[in-house]
Parts: sequence; structure tokens; C-alpha cells
Amino acid sequence: MAITAREIEALMPDCTQLLSDEPEMESSLHYTQLLILVTCLEWLWRDREDFFIGANLTIYYSRQQLKNREFRGPDFFLVKDTEKRPRTSWVVWEENGNYPNLIIELLSESTAKVDRGLKKQLYQNQFRTPEYFWFSPNTLELVGFRLVGSEYQDVTPTEQGWLWSQELGLYLGIFDGKLRYFHWDGQLVPTPEEAVLEEVQKAEAERQRAEAERQKAEAERQRADEAERRAIILAQRLRALGIEPDNIV
Repeated sequence: MAITAREIEALMPDCTQLLSDEPEMESSLHYTQLLILVTCLEWLWRDREDFFIGANLTIYYSRQQLKNREFRGPDFFLVKDTEKRPRTSWVVWEENGNYPNLIIELLSESTAKVDRGLKKQLYQNQFRTPEYFWFSPNTLELVGFRLVGSEYQDVTPTEQGWLWSQELGLYLGIFDGKLRYFHWDGQLVPTPEEAVLEEVQKAEAERQRAEAERQKAEAERQRADEAERRAIILAQRLRALGIEPDNIV
């Protein structure tokens, strides 16, 4: 007897709650770098609801891979045009077949070979991820690839060594020993803490400017009061001599 598509779907297990199965990150340096990448982009796109950022989160892309656990997830990945909500993993077949638009791997001694080899091939051939970058928090090595046709091509760095990401609409570059985002005009994308500090500094600068204006106005008022006081004293002295001030030319 034939089975309908609806009946097949009813027999398939719900994989939306699959847990991530990622190892701990290599070091606190890697944790800090990952936190910067996540929080800066979330802050920049805080008014958007059409993206998902995965941080050290497993991507399940086939039931065979789920069974064999052949590959682990990227350190950082971005999926655009999707619902912004918490997830315990990224299950491709539960997400309308959507793969990441961008992936960043943080190299370490234990993962560098896989990140440069097997994972690059996986992201190119299976995921078809448009952009793939890797960065070493230890050596500051930064390399990027963009999918052209069926193969990754190197992203050409700028004079500063920055790499343009079409998926982000931002540059990726090194600042103060960390991988950071930059706008097209070179302006650094701040962390939430940096953004708050900048606002505090702006507010303090504005307060100081207003106080300087107040002090200037007060000084002008005092000068005017002093000039008026002197004029009154002079007039009184002239009248004491029988001279009306209005008669003086």
C-alpha cells in the first residue's frame, strides 16, 4: 500500500531540539575572540530579526552524519534570512535546507589541519557556504575564501590586511590583536561595552562643553556687571563735582 508524504513526515523524528556536541574551546583567548565576533555583530544588527549566529554550535546536515558524527560545527557561523531565536544546534533539514552564509574558524594547534583541509572542503562542496574565513588568535593569521562557481577563491586583502565580506557588508581585520569588524569607511564596529563607553564619553564631553559655555556666559555677565558698577561710580563722582555725566561728550 502506498504511503503519503504526510504519513512519511509523521514517522520522521523531530530533530529541532538536537543538542550541540562541540568540544570546549582551546583557550581563554579563543573564548574572548569568539565573544567579540558574536557580541559585536549582534550589537550592530540589534534592530534586525532575520539572522542567526551560531557560536561553537554543531551543524547537523544529514542523518548519516548525525549517526556517524563525522564533523563538528564551526566556531562561528552566520545564517541570514532566517528567524532570530535561540537554538540548541543548527539542523539543516529542520531549517528549510539552509546552510550558513558565512563561517569563521578560530585556528588552534589541535584544529588547524582540519580547518584548512577537511572543513574547507566540507564548506565548499557540501555546505556551499559563500564565504569562509579562518583566524588564529595566537599567530594572527587571517585568510578568507569566497565561493566562485564551485570552488573557493582567495579574498584579496587590503593594504591594511583587511578582508571584505560581502555577506556581512563589513571588513574583517585585526585590531589590538583581535579579529574585528570594520565598516567600509574604516570605522571600527564597537563591542557593546565600547559603544556604551563611547556614549558616556560623548555625554561627558557635551557636559563639559555646556559647563564651559555656562562659565563663559557667567564671565561675560560678571564683566558687564563690573562695567556697569564702574559707570555708576564714575557718574556719582562727576555729579559730586557738579558735572552731569550726560553732558560729557
